[in-house]
Amino acid sequence: QVQPVESGGGSVQPGGSLTLSCAISGYIYSEHSMGWFRQAPGKEREGVAVIYNAVGKTYYGDSVKGRFTISQDNARNTLTLDMNNLKPEDTAKYYCAAGGPLNWVHPEPRHFDYWGQGTQVTVSA
Repeated sequence: QVQPVESGGGSVQPGGSLTLSCAISGYIYSEHSMGWFRQAPGKEREGVAVIYNAVGKTYYGDSVKGRFTISQDNARNTLTLDMNNLKPEDTAKYYCAAGGPLNWVHPEPRHFDYWGQGTQVTVSA
């Protein structure tokens, strides 16, 4: 059973930084994509950053480009999201997702098989 587990959420002031981590246990084909989604109250879950291992591409949502950086360890069982210059609109529950598509597609939740429970990020003054 593949199980992602997130950590590192919290509260921060605008302009601050946070790092989210995701430990992925269980066997998973290393070429599957994995990444981070977020969901704010009343909004749909959206892709934030995704690594497409099979094709060597990385996706960032337009609102986080230049501020967030996704990375993974060599064993591809730990995923990290470095978030800088955080804004109030980044407030959401952040989810780690694994078992995603092998090809390059715009990331949608339905493409990913395994999900963590989520970690809350709150940006406010």
